[in-house]
Amino acid sequence: MIVDDEPLARERLKRLLQEHADFRIVAEAGDGQAAVDWLKQFEADVVLLDIQMPGMDGLDAAEHFLSLERPPVVIFCTAYDDHALPAFRVNAADYLLKPIRKEELSRALGRAQERLQRQSPSEPVSTRTHISARTHHGLELIAVEDIRYFTADQKYVSVVHSGGTTLIDESLKQLEEEFGDQFLRTHRSTLVAAHAIERLETDDEGTFIHLRNCSEGLPVSRRHLAGVRRYLKNYSSA
Repeated sequence: MIVDDEPLARERLKRLLQEHADFRIVAEAGDGQAAVDWLKQFEADVVLLDIQMPGMDGLDAAEHFLSLERPPVVIFCTAYDDHALPAFRVNAADYLLKPIRKEELSRALGRAQERLQRQSPSEPVSTRTHISARTHHGLELIAVEDIRYFTADQKYVSVVHSGGTTLIDESLKQLEEEFGDQFLRTHRSTLVAAHAIERLETDDEGTFIHLRNCSEGLPVSRRHLAGVRRYLKNYSSA
């Protein structure tokens, strides 16, 4: 799949791909949202993805790809060299600068093929290593290992992490489905990181779970208390 808002750039990639008989173009799109929408219905092994596009940019689109049942291998194709680190944080196979030369594209496609060959159809989809958020600073990437907990307030979800608190555009249900082996539901509005749990305490006001580097305990609802205790018992004996 080719994703670029410039038709001439898409045409150039199509001409270069004609020399690679192992690859067939299945779709093209002019922005990240269109690519995400197509991939929710169909599949592509590899996506050649521009970064700076109107609407959803390439980095955000790549983050969304990771939540798909079968994420494609991403090769970024961009005119800018200041996105390389964020690109590899979303598990890109390669990062090519425009104008793209055929030798560079060949090497990138070779890396993509190697990655595809290592993937087994029965292999579970790996979860993301980072959560992305749009802030006034631009795109912020939060390492999952730095997250203390997720909390929902009406239609917003906040990530509380070692660097502070950040609003994200994802639901607790989606996060629980993806990170269920790393995060524990303690309340209808809270998911806590298993690695950050210190202790469970009960007092006259209820039951609270305490996390490392968090000053206050988080309430545990009656509905989830038995599951929390069972989880902590199994976690401590593992």
